[in-house]
Amino acid sequence: MRIETKKYLYDINQAADLIATFTEGSSFESYMEDSMVRSAVERQFEIIGEALTQLARLDAAVAERITDHRRIIAFRNLLIHGYAEVDNRLVWDIVQSNLPMLRREMANLLQER
Repeated sequence: MRIETKKYLYDINQAADLIATFTEGSSFESYMEDSMVRSAVERQFEIIGEALTQLARLDAAVAERITDHRRIIAFRNLLIHGYAEVDNRLVWDIVQSNLPMLRREMANLLQER
């Protein structure tokens, strides 16, 4: 695996881990009450989406191995360009439902040579 590919995977992994740290032990209600955490989570999702965009350009075969990578990129675009219409329930659901799988996939990909 190319070093540039690993860099993007590392960035995705780091951002996903930060989201998990920011939201650990939180409920949707506490997430809604903390605008700083919401902003931090959204920013890390933006980083994930941008890193995936660059990864897809650099190494499409690896990007294809990431579940729903196109949807993740689309979510990044929604956060950046549709920021006024962000559905906090959707963001929270993604944190709870999709983030664990992304983190597992990143760990597996980063272990490859």
